[in-house]
Amino acid sequence: MLKVHFAPNSRAGRIIWLLEELELPYEVNNMAFHPKDLKSDEHKKRHPLGRIPVLDDGDIRIYESGAIVEYILERHKNGGLKPSINSDKYPQYLQWFHYCEGMVMPPINTIVVQTILLPEDRRDETVLKQAKNLLTKALVPVNETLGNKEYLIGNFSAADIMLGHACFMSNRMGCVTDEMINLKGYVNRISERSCFKTAIEMK
Repeated sequence: MLKVHFAPNSRAGRIIWLLEELELPYEVNNMAFHPKDLKSDEHKKRHPLGRIPVLDDGDIRIYESGAIVEYILERHKNGGLKPSINSDKYPQYLQWFHYCEGMVMPPINTIVVQTILLPEDRRDETVLKQAKNLLTKALVPVNETLGNKEYLIGNFSAADIMLGHACFMSNRMGCVTDEMINLKGYVNRISERSCFKTAIEMK
């Protein structure tokens, strides 16, 4: 059975969300988002940097959320959540799938560091402001592409699991402006999916 090493409020939520959407059986190793768990000798055997998520599939172990999503879709896809390689939607699927980690998550990472991980006396308001501005700018193309679609490529896909999760987090951080009407609606649609609720509410 697939086993997800998980901590709340992290990219590991994407993996739970995907598994729920695909109706695949899985088990969870719940961990605290804290060095006592993530930097433990036990977990560093799973991930050398002490990060999450990590997926175990029998003798196979893999980390990096995007890689895990692609692995599950190819090995356990149960019908899909991605267009065929010959589909005219496939290029856009691929673009938005990778736009998440390439453009949206880097400033989110900085915001998390500057608001949560660093002690108050080491936080830099200038760096935080720059990261928030960069994140908002990175979301503009996403808002535009959603102008006439419910989801990134029309139908719900794994690209929405990757980038949609990041958009949800961006909205919680106050970086989705009121003018981004399409993106606000998108975040609301994602938030109402029962599989998303299961993932985001998991403790």
